[in-house]
Amino acid sequence: MKISARNTLKGKIIEITKGATTSHVRIDIGGATVTASITNEAVDELKLATGKQAYAVIKASDVMVGVD
Repeated sequence: MKISARNTLKGKIIEITKGATTSHVRIDIGGATVTASITNEAVDELKLATGKQAYAVIKASDVMVGVD
């Protein structure tokens, strides 16, 4: 599958929390954690599960980062 996203982060799924329609998927990307909000349907279709390898795909022209 070819995608146009600029950034992909490989990691391992550490938690999936399903809501009424949306799931929050937490991925450990080597010590840092990213959280994706995707539909429950997408979680099922992609067969996502805790412990499986996954990619966080970030499709944005600008990403803002802040520090304290």
